[in-house]
Order: sequence, then structure tokens, then C-alpha cells
Amino acid sequence: MLRHALHRVALAVPVMFGVLLIGFMLMQIVPTDPATVRAGPTATQEVVAAIRAELGLDKPIWVQFGLYLGRLAQGDLGVSIINNMPVTQELATTIGPTVELMFASLLWSIPLGIFLGTVAAYWRGSLLDRAIMAVSVAGVSVPVFFLGLVLIWFVGFQWQLLPFTGREGPLWTWEGIRAIILPALTLGGVLVGPVARMTRTAVVDTLSADHVRTARAKGLNERLVVLRHALRNALIPVVTLIGLQIGFLLGGAVVTETIFSWPGVGRLAVGAILSADFPLAQGTIIVLSAGFILVNLIVDLLYAVLDPRVRQG
Repeated sequence: MLRHALHRVALAVPVMFGVLLIGFMLMQIVPTDPATVRAGPTATQEVVAAIRAELGLDKPIWVQFGLYLGRLAQGDLGVSIINNMPVTQELATTIGPTVELMFASLLWSIPLGIFLGTVAAYWRGSLLDRAIMAVSVAGVSVPVFFLGLVLIWFVGFQWQLLPFTGREGPLWTWEGIRAIILPALTLGGVLVGPVARMTRTAVVDTLSADHVRTARAKGLNERLVVLRHALRNALIPVVTLIGLQIGFLLGGAVVTETIFSWPGVGRLAVGAILSADFPLAQGTIIVLSAGFILVNLIVDLLYAVLDPRVRQG
């Protein structure tokens, strides 16, 4: 198990390096000059040139990238051009709300998707099965921003049941729970459909397996047969899908946080890109990419828990 985990961590290192390189190069091709942004529209060319030298922008790109990696190795993500604050300090205030939003989204969407998929597989071919699959396809087809706007219009604006702007407190407070319901429903809504469809496919295949027929022949309770012998063995492809979908949720969090004015990393990234705050934009890219890599690492470790063959390999 430990060897498997170390192997996956080693594979994540070159992936993270590639993300850093691509993120750095993308910031270089943006037409806006960070020195001009910091100096202001009325600054002279001499002032802009001095700021470029101070930021190291007058050096070759490969030198800038080397200096950038050196600062990252020391935990220095730079200083925000707009706010003149350390990027680490800016990110520290936004990672918590983003983690809360992701947790709240997964807390209801994954169990619901697995439950719907299992029910549809057990009663496959029935009207209930077709209804669940129709809802799943609709959930996959609806964009995140559209679902968010619909919830804001009806639940927040027309019926005035829940707040729809900002974060009103931590997740363990009643105000925080009320404020996160609509963003969590919006972000998690796109995950229910894919999880339900994959669970249904995997459970249908498992229900016809030999070990399931043997369990039924022994007279085991049907609920025990479905949950322990069928569903558990069907979870490996479902876990794979969930890992991939969580990565997509990080991208959906950018849209969701922007729509609901949620003070997370995604909203911070949008603001940094629009204002040409390159150090802050690069910092948000690093955090989002590291989150995606961490999720995939956790999924790989779950493989070893669900499938003993992975541990033996």
C-alpha cells in the first residue's frame, strides 16, 4: 500500500511541473503588461521600465521561469500587482470557502448518484429505471451557470427562501449552511447524472456475476447481496468517474463562485485574470491544479482499498 502511494506521488511530480510551465507560458502570451498595470495609466516610460526591472520582466523567459521555480521552492508565490499583498495571504483566505463548497457539493451528490444508479440497475427495464436515466441525462446536459441562474431566480429572488450572494459564515453555523445550499446544489447537480449512469452500468454487470448468484443461492438477504456483493465490486469504475468529475468540478467552481459571489479560489482567479494580476493568477492556477492532482492521488489509493489486486501489483 505504501509503495503504491509513493509511486503515485512520484508520478504526480512531473505532472505538476508541466502545469507550472504551461501556466507560466500562458501568462507570458497575455498582451497586458504587468508593469504597466502596476505603474498605472499615467506613468512614464521610465517608471514602467523601472518596474519591469524590479519584477524581472526584462530578463529572458527561461530565466524568469527559473527564478519563478526558485521562489516557489521557498514558498514564495509573489506579490499581487493590484492589491500589493502576498499571494499566499490572498489564497489563504479563499481556499477554505472553496473546500467548503466542494465538500458540500460532494456530500449530497455522490450518495444520491450511487443510490439512483443502484435502484435503476436493480429494477432495470422498468419505468423507474427509465425515469432515473432521463433525469440523469438532463442533469448532464444542463450547464452549471444555467442551473445556478434558475436557482437564484426562483429560490433566491422569487420565493426568497435562501440567500444567494456571498458567504455568511463558516459551514458549521446555521447562516453558513443557508448561504451554501444554493451554490452546493448548483455545483453538485452536474455530478449526480454521470455517477448515476456509471453506477447503473457497473451494478447491472455485477448483478449477473457468478459470486452474486452464489450469494443468492446461499439464501442471503437480497439487500445484503446488492450492497455488499454487487455494489462494492461495482464501485471501482464509479470511483474512477468520481475522481475525474471532481476535477471538472474545480472548473465548475470558478463559474459557481462567480455567479453566487462566493469568496473562493475560482472567483479570485477570474478577478486576477481580468485585472491582469499575473502573480495572483499563477497562484490560483497552482492551487487548482494541486487540488486536481490530490484528488486523483486519493482516487488511486481508493483503488487499493477496493481492489486487492492493485495492492498486490
